[in-house]
Amino acid sequence: IAGATAIRNTGIRSYLTNWLVLRISSSYQSSEDPGAFAVATNGEPFPWYHLRLPNSVIPLHYDLFVHPNLTSLDFVASEMIEILVRDTTQFIILHCKDLEIMNATLQSEEDLRDKKPGKKLHVLSYPAHEQIALLVPEKLMADLRYYVAIDFQGKLANGFEGFYKSTYRTLHGETRIIAVTDFQPTQARMAFPCFDEPLFKANFSIKIRRESRHIALSNMPKVKTIELQGGLLEDHFATTVKMSTYLVAYIVCDFNSVSGTTSSGVKVSIYASPDKWNQMHYALQASLKLLDFYEKYFDINYPLPKLDLVAIPDFGPGAMENWGLITYRETSLLFDPRTSSVSDKMWITKVIAHELAHQWFGNLVTMEWWNDIWLNEGFANYMELISVNATYPELQFDDYFFDVCYAVITRDSLNSSRPISKPAETPTQIQEMFDAVSYNKGACILNMLKDFLGEEKFQEGIIHYLKKFSYRNAKNDDLWGSLSNVSPMWNYSRLLSLKSCRIITKENKIKEMMTTWTLQKGIPLVVVKQDGCSLSIQQERFLEGVFKEDPEWRALFLWHIPLTYSTSSSNTIHRHILKSKTDTLDLAEKTTWVKFNVDSNGYYLVHYEGHGWDQLITQLNQNHTLLRPKDRIGLIHDAFQLVSAGRMTLDKALNLTRYLQHETSSPILLKGLSYLELLYHMMDRRNISDVSENLKRYLLWYFKQMIDTQSWSDEGSAWDRMLRSVLLRLACELGHAPCIQKATELFSQWMESSGKLNIPTDVLKIVYSVGAQTTAGWNYLLEQYELSVSSAEKNKILYALSTSRHQEKLVKLIELGMEGKVIKTQDLAALIHAIARNPKGQQLVWNFVRANWTDLLKKFDLGSFAMRTIISSTTSFFSSKDELQEVKQFFESLSAQGSHLDIFQIVLETITKNIKWLEKNLPTLRTWLLGEKIEKQL
Repeated sequence: IAGATAIRNTGIRSYLTNWLVLRISSSYQSSEDPGAFAVATNGEPFPWYHLRLPNSVIPLHYDLFVHPNLTSLDFVASEMIEILVRDTTQFIILHCKDLEIMNATLQSEEDLRDKKPGKKLHVLSYPAHEQIALLVPEKLMADLRYYVAIDFQGKLANGFEGFYKSTYRTLHGETRIIAVTDFQPTQARMAFPCFDEPLFKANFSIKIRRESRHIALSNMPKVKTIELQGGLLEDHFATTVKMSTYLVAYIVCDFNSVSGTTSSGVKVSIYASPDKWNQMHYALQASLKLLDFYEKYFDINYPLPKLDLVAIPDFGPGAMENWGLITYRETSLLFDPRTSSVSDKMWITKVIAHELAHQWFGNLVTMEWWNDIWLNEGFANYMELISVNATYPELQFDDYFFDVCYAVITRDSLNSSRPISKPAETPTQIQEMFDAVSYNKGACILNMLKDFLGEEKFQEGIIHYLKKFSYRNAKNDDLWGSLSNVSPMWNYSRLLSLKSCRIITKENKIKEMMTTWTLQKGIPLVVVKQDGCSLSIQQERFLEGVFKEDPEWRALFLWHIPLTYSTSSSNTIHRHILKSKTDTLDLAEKTTWVKFNVDSNGYYLVHYEGHGWDQLITQLNQNHTLLRPKDRIGLIHDAFQLVSAGRMTLDKALNLTRYLQHETSSPILLKGLSYLELLYHMMDRRNISDVSENLKRYLLWYFKQMIDTQSWSDEGSAWDRMLRSVLLRLACELGHAPCIQKATELFSQWMESSGKLNIPTDVLKIVYSVGAQTTAGWNYLLEQYELSVSSAEKNKILYALSTSRHQEKLVKLIELGMEGKVIKTQDLAALIHAIARNPKGQQLVWNFVRANWTDLLKKFDLGSFAMRTIISSTTSFFSSKDELQEVKQFFESLSAQGSHLDIFQIVLETITKNIKWLEKNLPTLRTWLLGEKIEKQL
C-alpha cells in the first residue's frame, strides 16, 4: 500500500460537508500563507498544509492492540487515543504512512461513560506529508477530552523502519522470522497512526497477539496473558510512563534470554536467537554495572521495573534506545569469547553505555524538536566517557574519546559543515541530523564545558536539568540555564589570576559562551606567538583545503574559547577565556615552550607561529615525557590538520613523528601510525608507485622493532592489544614476509581443523585477510561466513573477503549483498565501504553505486546512515579533477530528480581538498622520503 488510504464514507456526503471542509481548510491556511493549499488523495481539500502537526489537539494516552502474522507477513491493529483539545477545531491531524485505515470513530467523555457508539469520522490522506486528517461531524470543544478509535492494517515492512520483519538462520539451516519495531526518528507512523513528534508525549498501553511458539516484548513488563481460541495468546503490558512515540517498541520472536537484577531491583535481560545464548553474558554484566552507575551519577532511579536489551538479526543503526526495550545490532551487543576481539569488547561496552545513558538523556528528558537532537546524542556520547571510565577503567576509554573528537573535526573543518543546532523539517532532513556533528561534536563541547566548570559543578548542573525536565521536553537554553544555576560565579575562582577576567551576569554567562559553539558551524584555530614573557593569541575559523589566498579564508567567526595552557617551566594549568579576535597574555616567567589545549579537552586546534612548533618538536625528541601523554597525541593531530590547511609544511609534521621510536604509549603510537598509513593509502590509490613504495619501506623500517616484538596472542592491556592488531595488519598489508608467513601458517591450521581451531581474537581478522588472497582460502571463508553464528566472526570474514585483489570476487560480494540472503542487507553499506578501501575495488563500487542507485533506494531511505555511508565511502578518497567532475555530474543528476543530501556538498569539498593537498604536498613528501635514506638504513 503506497500511502495511508482515505476512507470512502458510504453515507451521504452532502454539498454542505464539502463546503464546510473547504471553509475550514481555507480559513486556517490563509492565516499564514493564502497561496498554500493541500489536496488529499481523493481530491478533497486537506485541512492542513504544514509538515509539523497543529498543537490544537494533544494525545494523553494510546491503547494499542497489534496482531502480526509471521506467515502472511502482515498485521491487523486497532487503537484508542485519548486526546485533549486545546483550541476548538473540526479536524484532527495525525501522522500515518503505509497503513490502510479500516474505520475511525470519535467518542466524547460522556459517550464513553454512557457506552454510546462512536461517531464515524471521515478520513483524508495526504501522503506527501505522511499525514491523515480526521474530519469530525461537530466541533471539538477546547479543554475537553475525546477518544479516537482507529482500526487499521499493514504489511510488515521489508526494510529496517516501522514494524518490520527480520530473519535468522538456525544451526540446522532453518530460516525463522521475527517482527520488530524501529521508530526513530519518524517511523512510528508506519506502525500506528499517531502524533509522531517528540513534543507529543503520552502514555501507552500495549497488547500483542501471538502464537504460542513466540514471545512478545514491549517497553513495560507483561501483566497478563489471555488464551484465545485457535491456540493464540494475547499479552497485555503495563502502561508506560509518559514518553514520545519514537520510543515505543514491541517485538514478536522466539528468542532466549539471560537475566540479572541491579542493586536497586531493576530486572535486566539480554535476548538473542537461541543459538547465541553463550554470547549474551558480557552484555548482561556490563548492563548491570552501567545501570547501577547511572542511577548513582544522575541521582535519579531508572523509572521502569525492567530493562530488556535485544540483539536483532536485521537492524539499521547500531542500536536504538526504546525505553525499557533497547534494540541492538548483534555486533553491538553479543560478545563471543571465541571470536570477539578487545576492539569488539570496547565497541559493545561503548554502545551499551550510550543506550543506557539515553534512558535519562532522550527518554526521561527529550529534545523539543529534532534540531536539538544533540541534546540526546551528544550527551549519550559524552556519558560513554564518564560511565565506561568509572565501570571499566581497564579499557582506558578516555584515550578512545580522542577519536570521537578527531573524527568530527575532519567534517567540521569543511566549509560545508553545519551548526550543532540546525533547522530540520522533512523526514530526510531529520535523518541527516543523526551525524558526527550531533553525536561527536556535541559530546566534545560538553567535555570542554565540564573541564571548564569542573566535574562536580557540571554533574550538579546536569542532575538539575534532568530533574527539572523529567517526563518533559527541553531545548538548548534549558540546559544552559540548569548549568548556570549551579555555577553562579561562572567558576570565577578558576580564573582569578588572569587580568582579562570579568564577572558576567548569571543569566547570560554560560548561554553566551555555549551558543557560539551550538549555533555556529566550524571549529576555531587558535594562533599563538610567543615573544619573551608575552603571548599574542588570536582566533579564526579553521578550514581544511582553504588557504590564505582563497576568498573563504576571510569569513569572520568568533567563539568564546575556554583556553588552557601549560609551559616548560611549570605543570600548572593556566586558564583564559578568549572572547575577542585577538588578545595578549603575560607569562609569569620565561619559558622555552608553551602548550595550549591541555589534555586536548578543548574543541579547538592550535598553531604555534615563530619557533613555537620547533621548540615543541625539540622537546619531544629530547624528553617527550615532559609533555602530558594527551598533549603529545594532540600535537600529532594538530600538526597533520594544519598541513591540510597550508599552515604547516608536511615535512615539519613528518619530522614531529620521528620521536615515536621512543614513545611507549599505545594510543599515541596508534595516532602517529594512522597518519603515516593514511599517506600510504593515498599514494597507493593514486598509483603514485615511487612514493608508495618508499613509504612502505619507511613504515616497515621505522616500526620494524615494534612489529617484530608483537606476539600473535591476546595478551596485554586493551590498548596494547589494539596496537598489536593494527601493527600486524599493516605489516601483512605491506607485504612483510614474517607477518604473512605466520598468518598463512595459522590460516592453514584453521582450515585443516575445519574452522574449529581457536585463533587469538585480536589477530583473527589479519589471519583471515591473508588467507583470503588465495582462491581456495577465499572460497572457504565464504563457506564459513554462511555457517558462522558469531556476528563478530562474520564481520571479520566479510572484511577479509573484501581485501581480495580479484575483481570478480569483489563483484560476487556485491551481488550477494544486493541479494540480501548470504550477506544481509544491513551489512551492504559496510561491505561497500570495505571494498572502496581496496584499491582494486574503489572504481568498481563507484560504478556500481551509479548504476544501481534506484535499487539501493529501495533498500535504504535517502537520508539514512546507510545511504550516506555508501555515498561518502565510494567517493571521499577521490583526488583528481576528472573524478571530481564525475561525482559532481552524478550529484547534479540526482538533485534534478529531487534527491538532495547535505553529504553531496561534503563529498565535493572533500575531493577538492584531496586535490589541493596532493598539489601542495606531493613534492614535499617525495623529497622527505628520499632524504630519509631508508635503503641504507635497512
